[in-house]
Amino acid sequence: MDTHATEPTEAQAPEAVPAPDDTPWLNAREQRLWRAHLEVSQLLMYQLGRELQPHGLANNDYEILVVLSESPKRRMRMTDLATATLQSKSRLSHQITRMETAGLVLRQECPGDRRGLYAHLTDQGWETMQKVAPDHVRSVRAHFIDLFDSDQLDAMYEALAPIAEHLRGLRGRG
Repeated sequence: MDTHATEPTEAQAPEAVPAPDDTPWLNAREQRLWRAHLEVSQLLMYQLGRELQPHGLANNDYEILVVLSESPKRRMRMTDLATATLQSKSRLSHQITRMETAGLVLRQECPGDRRGLYAHLTDQGWETMQKVAPDHVRSVRAHFIDLFDSDQLDAMYEALAPIAEHLRGLRGRG
């Protein structure tokens, strides 16, 4: 049964489940939106990942290549890269090790900070980025951007921008 395509019935609605507290359960309309968002996010990332595979890259690899390619001198402190890519320092370290083995990036010491390290995009990483980016952009267009008309693009941005700003603000806390 495709639970994402239809609006939940009254029997499926969370109100049918006894609430131990004053939880503001999602109504059927809100549940439909939330589930559609989850499904689109997961399916889109899955499809984009599939289309990066022939290039020997995963979504995380590509994201790191993009961030480094847009950074001054094509390098970034590892802690800043972890923050920019929403990864733990430990996970990023493993990811960078794999990418180093592939010749895409290398770690460099930070002058004046014995504990700090940079992730640096190699020439091979830069060439890979230049080769893969056009295919990736075509995929993003085909599976996302081109499915909206001009007004929908603006409306989607207007709807998503405040959510992104809110969540970025929460990351700065704690």
